[in-house]
Amino acid sequence: MSDRRPTFSFLMTAYRTEAYLPATIESVLAQTDPDWQLVVVDNGNSDDIAEIVTSYRDDRIVLVRQENKGYAGGVHAASENATGHFVCVLDSDDQLLPTFCERVGRVLREDSKVDVVGIDAHRFYDDGPNLPMGYLRSIGVRSRPDPRRRLTKMDALAGFIPYYTAAIRREAWDAVGGYDHPPEVDESVVIWLRLVQKFDVRILPDRLARYRLRMDSLSRDASKVESFDDRVESAFESEPVETTKEREAVEATLRTARYLRSIRQARSALLLGETEMAREAATRAFALKRTVRAASILAMVRVSPGLLRRVHPIKQRVTAAFTHVVQRVMRTKGE
Repeated sequence: MSDRRPTFSFLMTAYRTEAYLPATIESVLAQTDPDWQLVVVDNGNSDDIAEIVTSYRDDRIVLVRQENKGYAGGVHAASENATGHFVCVLDSDDQLLPTFCERVGRVLREDSKVDVVGIDAHRFYDDGPNLPMGYLRSIGVRSRPDPRRRLTKMDALAGFIPYYTAAIRREAWDAVGGYDHPPEVDESVVIWLRLVQKFDVRILPDRLARYRLRMDSLSRDASKVESFDDRVESAFESEPVETTKEREAVEATLRTARYLRSIRQARSALLLGETEMAREAATRAFALKRTVRAASILAMVRVSPGLLRRVHPIKQRVTAAFTHVVQRVMRTKGE
């Protein structure tokens, strides 16, 4: 391998994703700009994972094997073995579009002061086509990102947490601690809250990745979804605020998160036939935000919960917000 440092190092931790890993690796190999390195951490010493990675005879692909140290531990191990000027977290069941390195690299070359370049992403179910709504829109970002404008702390506190795959200057990654954060907060939120305060962060409106929505996640333990919600809320709650506007932005973001959480809990309770739990969750949602959506669910729960179950088939119940939360729990965190 050449001693020259690549522009990009992709940090990938793989755990029980044998079915998806080949497509992810091949999406990196398909980059129109070949100036990259891929560090794959076999986060659990899986012979199948190792065999998949080593089958690609490319010196730019590095395999690291270790006992399962959780998702953040896998990313940290990848970063320790990465040599690129910019690091990019890439989960082992997601994909890149071929022009990711080319488009992101162009921004970095045009302005050497830029430290981080984020993107939008397509969403898709397993081997299905891209969904009409992209990632940023699915989390509530309404305006089109302007790459000429620096992302601010207020933006992040107000809920603009970019897609997790981004090119982060190595010095910036190290300065904010990468994904090495306390377990009670979500690392993918904390890193953005810290990056925007110290570094020049830009977001491209282009959808340059594919974010997999795995239907098998619906069968996972609901307590893990709740734990993820807790970590996201803790990430915002633990972030120091300096002004009244910042505090109000955090409060609004948390109110929205808790509202969506209550909506999800109401619907999940209905699926399980827990009418009283559904009523309590719907009441919380309506207290947080007096929306037509919350009012409708509350009214139906009070009048005829059985009817609500019938008029909301499973595919309709999986809303964008619910899907986003579940998928983050399923990011191969080794839990």
